[in-house]
Amino acid sequence: MNKIPKGNGHTVTQVKVSVKPEVAYAFKTVCKANDISMAAVLSDFMVQYSKAAVQKSGYAPNLSSRRQRRGAIQAIIHQLERIRENEELYRDNIPANLQSGTAFELADQAVSTLDETLDLLAAVY
Repeated sequence: MNKIPKGNGHTVTQVKVSVKPEVAYAFKTVCKANDISMAAVLSDFMVQYSKAAVQKSGYAPNLSSRRQRRGAIQAIIHQLERIRENEELYRDNIPANLQSGTAFELADQAVSTLDETLDLLAAVY
């Protein structure tokens, strides 16, 4: 693996992947046809695979540096924002005649709790 400096103070790591020629050709062809960077696809796959491996094994990422902790907090904030948006959409689509029911109350409480949580996380970020 080689570290390569990029603009804006970012560094990327070059990873060499060995696959059968027909696999490489097919991958390159599909990426080109869809106007997608091969590096972006592989990078996204590595992120998704790493997340799945972490969940499966219970591995905790190294959070020894402030930058790593801030990145982890930002990822959590992003996920909670998406969950909050979905919960709010669910709540807002409950018919008016059911808005005094348990489902509406639970969804409303979830949105409020997520708002409070996001505020707290924003304070430490």
